[in-house]
Amino acid sequence: MSQPLTITDSEFDDVINSDKPVLVDFWAEWCGPCRMIAPILEEIAAEHDSITIAKLNIDENPQAPGRYDVMSIPTMIVFQDGVEKKRIVGARPKAALEQELAEFLS
Repeated sequence: MSQPLTITDSEFDDVINSDKPVLVDFWAEWCGPCRMIAPILEEIAAEHDSITIAKLNIDENPQAPGRYDVMSIPTMIVFQDGVEKKRIVGARPKAALEQELAEFLS
């Protein structure tokens, strides 16, 4: 069972430059919807080895959100080989999130 990784600006590029898809959850402590989706992302991380889930606190790490024009949170971006493949903005129920991520889940 894998858990979501907590990443920082300094390790961001290393994490997203993976041949395995990486979903980066851009979040903040004060964001209610971010807290709602956190357990859902933990479940997806535990159930699917085909994707890496990483969490980046935008208050502590402003560079990556700036580079990717993250304007509202929660924003989840799926990267593969360092390239943005999919962007999901806003909280979703688990079933809807899994549907959005279907091409990356096995």
